[in-house]
Amino acid sequence: MNIIYLHSHDSGRYLQPYGHAVPAPNLQKLAQEGVLFRKVFNAAPTCSPSRACLLTGESAHSCGQLGLANRGFYLVHPEHHLANFLAGQGYETALCGVQHLALDARELGYHWVVEAGSPAAKDGAGITDAAVEFIHQPHDRPFFLDIGYFETHRVFPAPGPDEDPRYTLPPAPLPDTPETRYDMASFKRMAKMLDDHVGRVLAALDEAGLADETIFIYTTDHGLAFPGMKCTLTDHGMGVALMMRGPQGFSGGKVVDGMISQIDLYPTLCELIGAAKPAWLEGRSFLPLVSGEASEVNEEIFGEVTYHAAYEPKRAVRTQRWKYIRRYDDRPVVTMPNIDNGASKQFLMGHGLSQHPVHPEALYDLVYDPNEAGNLVHDPAYGDVLEEMRARLDDWMQRTDDPLLAGPVPVPAGGFADHPDSPHPGGSETTEKPAWFTRQKLDIRP
Repeated sequence: MNIIYLHSHDSGRYLQPYGHAVPAPNLQKLAQEGVLFRKVFNAAPTCSPSRACLLTGESAHSCGQLGLANRGFYLVHPEHHLANFLAGQGYETALCGVQHLALDARELGYHWVVEAGSPAAKDGAGITDAAVEFIHQPHDRPFFLDIGYFETHRVFPAPGPDEDPRYTLPPAPLPDTPETRYDMASFKRMAKMLDDHVGRVLAALDEAGLADETIFIYTTDHGLAFPGMKCTLTDHGMGVALMMRGPQGFSGGKVVDGMISQIDLYPTLCELIGAAKPAWLEGRSFLPLVSGEASEVNEEIFGEVTYHAAYEPKRAVRTQRWKYIRRYDDRPVVTMPNIDNGASKQFLMGHGLSQHPVHPEALYDLVYDPNEAGNLVHDPAYGDVLEEMRARLDDWMQRTDDPLLAGPVPVPAGGFADHPDSPHPGGSETTEKPAWFTRQKLDIRP
């Protein structure tokens, strides 16, 4: 069985198959032919950590990816990476595009590499060309193909004629203003570009006659790059799309409502291909949800941020009903460099965003407050729930040996982070950029 793992940047669930007015006909077709999962969450809503969790089956602090790879954070055990594991199972492994975890993709287990930024993959079209080339090659063994797109990461293109800002609704955490409507219309334009790439890959799979023997996975790393979304532990940051199509029940337009963490994908793939699950996996297979044997496989899932552009240590636990978030610094206001710049941020900066308060602890009722806007921590009516959720989080942190339990987590030697008072990412580093910050991208085709 072949595996294609196709992922986009910063897309959340703001796509047509999830009911949003963001046209994505190729992803819609994928959902209607496969299985759409409505309650999937990353384990760390920032770029490198979220990918590391999915691709190692471990929490970010367990695998060591507590911040961005391009800022000096790294996997402690790259041999745990899914590509390395599948190579050990006899798979041919390939990367086309973004990986955002290692300076050299080969240490992660990829043998055929056309990395984003290389001469052949300077944009999404080049990444797709490389992926199509790989799919059409003769294969004498099953393959794992990782296709990573920059879309829908900022900077967004200007809206096209099909993305009129006048008739666009901004994402849920933001006010409806001309600035936020324009920003969302620009996102929709880039989402169309992403969907076009997906369509070309799916067509290549059909042309090569491989669709029936390939598990095709689409997902993303975290929520949209808008204020109150990416890098937050609310569902606006942790909620992600997941659609899968292929043999062994991944067909027929099913919709699954069970709660899943992205760390559950690795053990699910192990079960699909009949491989023994490695001991380090923290997730569990969600095949019982697909087969209909169970309605849930998780009582709780967890999320974390330690570093993005700047240090912002926080942890969360989520059940179907409740979300609990705890911060581990004493900063009383938002950490500005952890919010990507754009029209929406500029609008909010004009309305005091840099002094907007944050909660040291938060408890949300996800049934009556799905936007996580009403903090119940200080409401005595929810005291028992609060203590239960605190205990769930404490138990997980202790069980997984979270380094935050020992105090503040430093930047790795040679790494760097922005000062938390910097207005934007990259505006003010606490240390100099290391020599390896700029590098040549790999283009290795055997």
